[in-house]
Formats: sequence, C-alpha cells, structure tokens
Amino acid sequence: MLVLMLFCCTFFCNNKIADTSMTPITYLALGDSYTIGEQVAYPECFPVQAAVLLREKGYQVDKPVIIATTGWTTDELSAGIAAAHITHTYDIVTLLIGVNNQYRGRSVEEYRQEFTTLLQQAIAFAGHRPAHVVVLSIPDWGVTPFAADRDREQIAREIDAYNAVNKAIAVEQQVQYVDITPFTREASKDLSLVAPDGLHPSGKDYHRWALALEPRLEQALR
Repeated sequence: MLVLMLFCCTFFCNNKIADTSMTPITYLALGDSYTIGEQVAYPECFPVQAAVLLREKGYQVDKPVIIATTGWTTDELSAGIAAAHITHTYDIVTLLIGVNNQYRGRSVEEYRQEFTTLLQQAIAFAGHRPAHVVVLSIPDWGVTPFAADRDREQIAREIDAYNAVNKAIAVEQQVQYVDITPFTREASKDLSLVAPDGLHPSGKDYHRWALALEPRLEQALR
C-alpha cells in the first residue's frame, strides 16, 4: 500500500510539472525602431535575444509578438496597439518608447500623459500583473555618428528628462525597469555598438540589453 501511494504521488506530481513546463511562455514587446531592431537581422533585436536567453535557462518561450515600427511616437504606438486588436494576455510584456517624441521636439508633459496610458495598457496585456511588465529606458542617439552635426549635450539632457519621467511612472505603477541608456552612450567610443546606418544600435549592443533584461523577465516568470 505504501509503495502504491508513493507511486501515485510521484506520477501525478511529475505529470503536473510536465504539464506546466509544456505551457509556452508568451511575450509581447511594444515600442519603435529599437524594439524591432532597425538595421539589424531579426534574430539580433533585443526581444528575440532575450527570448533565446530564457530558453537557455530552460523556459519554453514562444516567438515574441512585436508591435513596433520605426519612427513611432507614443500616440502612434497607441494607434498601432489599437489596430492590432489584442484580445488575450501575455506572460511578459516590455515597453520602450519615446525617442521619437524627443526627436520631434514634443513636450515632456505630453509624453508623461501618453506614456502613462501605454504603460497601463501594457499592465492590462500582462493580465493586470505589474511585476510581469518591464520598461526599458530610451537610448541616447546623440552619441552616434548620425548626430555629428547636432547639439549632443542638449539631446542628452532631453533624453535624461524623458527617462526621468518613464522611470517615475514605472515606479508608480510598480513595474520593473531596466536602464539601457548607459550602454548606448558607450557608442561614442565604440562604433561596433552602432548599426550600419550610424544611428541605431548594433546586434552587439542589443545583446547587452537582452542580458540586462533577461533576469527581470525570469523574475516575473518565477
């Protein structure tokens, strides 16, 4: 009888673990050119690299669903989300948006309002679980060759102002935050971190983002 009970316990417990491990993890990435990986191959964009890192840790992760387009501002991402007609939730969600607001000279206050709405949507897409959402900071494009004739210090100040806003909102909404801006600023001395267009990050830099992001995603999944 004792042996039978142990067998049954082991059988059902193992089946439960197997069923859990067979459930694919879903990942929604919201953003702009930095999310789709403008100028790099698809496998090099940071959502895909982060998913690969999770798989290496033993997680079964579906191909990331990416809603992002080069040049999108906060309001354009909102329109893109509406057009996507999302009807289900995701296990993990990332949000990186705002560089084009800064580039077009839009106000920080406008960004604050629209980013708040986007983050609340991201939380809803994560099944109203704030811990399953990660905000990434805005990269500093002012250090790239593309910005050689621009006021680099002004760009840095404005990027910092935007990032202060998105970080404060992330803290307020109790979501996780990853500051990748310092990585991007190293491009001023290392052009291998820049894509061929002289503006966007290279796959090498995106890999560093993914390495910083993966532990936050794993924390959410635990």
